Amino acid sequence: MNVATGFQSLYGTAPDGVWAAPGRVNLIGEYTDFNDGFVLPLALPHSAVAAVSRRDDGVLRLHSADVDGGIVQLDTDTLEPLSGSGWAAYPAGVVWALREAGHPVTGADLHLASTVPTGAGLSSSAALEVVTALALNDLFGLGLSRPELARIAQRAENAFVGVPCGIMDQMASACALEGHALHLDTRDLSYRQVPFDPAAEGLTLLVVDTRVKHALGDGAYAERRAGCEAGARALGVRALREVDAARLPDALARLDDETVRRYVRHVVSDNARVERTIALLDAGDPRAVGPVLTEGHASLRDDLRVSCPELDLVVEAANAAGALGARMTGGGFGGSAVVLVETDRAEKVAAAVEEAFAAAGHAAPGVFPAVPSAGARRVRGAESSP
Repeated sequence: MNVATGFQSLYGTAPDGVWAAPGRVNLIGEYTDFNDGFVLPLALPHSAVAAVSRRDDGVLRLHSADVDGGIVQLDTDTLEPLSGSGWAAYPAGVVWALREAGHPVTGADLHLASTVPTGAGLSSSAALEVVTALALNDLFGLGLSRPELARIAQRAENAFVGVPCGIMDQMASACALEGHALHLDTRDLSYRQVPFDPAAEGLTLLVVDTRVKHALGDGAYAERRAGCEAGARALGVRALREVDAARLPDALARLDDETVRRYVRHVVSDNARVERTIALLDAGDPRAVGPVLTEGHASLRDDLRVSCPELDLVVEAANAAGALGARMTGGGFGGSAVVLVETDRAEKVAAAVEEAFAAAGHAAPGVFPAVPSAGARRVRGAESSP
């Protein structure tokens, strides 16, 4: 995808630079990020790429190679949260969030293209936000750190677009390292790069896109977030991250609401699963991560209730065909699952999932390997000064 050429065709001049930011897949730790908990995502090779030039006249022009329609032109002084604009709300929200934080962003021309599947739970929106934030950080010399850029991108999605997401997606896109998973503490944004190179261990981490589209803005995500916050209040803690997994039964016994009890059980146990997974990776035993993934899926399915028949079928069919483990990943209600499998069995497992979908009358899923990849970066024009 040559976004620089596309930019020149649209705007009549070469861009100041080209930037890229990846989508992500989360290995373990779901719905923990807005509970101040732990997550373990990795960046995908699929990225949003942006050709960008700075403007100083208050005009923001946005164009996507992936969406029918012309240039969306906005005024930086009149950007309004929750005002719509479809896909353009994500980059526009970043400009708004930067300006709200006091950064002198005075306009830009952007041309974007992305290979991150949309609606698949792989953070296509975070990739758009982070690539925009990184480009503007460079072009306007803002000097923001990667975690600070992730915070700006999250604020764009929360306050401008209106999706109450946590910080994981933006941090993974901004900070991931090739050949590693990102152990992120979402309370203080401290993180550690955990070596994770499945191919070197004779393993493959498959992503299975069910092709079932989810929409996190529809209230289901917000309802679970509210339920988790209610659980924290009832337990007298700032966030569920403070509930010790070893004392979980005692905590659950203090909760009267059955729905809140299920949500709390999932979050506390999934935080513990993140820590177990990291211990296994640090010990050089990635194969033992498989059963932890499957256990996590059962919790998402039964306690959080964010799975769907297609996601359950991926896990069942993959494990029956010899996978080491599998679980849904992302917000759920569709989207994708991850499957950990011996590389020499990967094709057989993928075929078994595809056959199960055909037998159930579902559309064919998309299946591809998740290769832990680099985070956001400038890919052209790095020699230019901001």
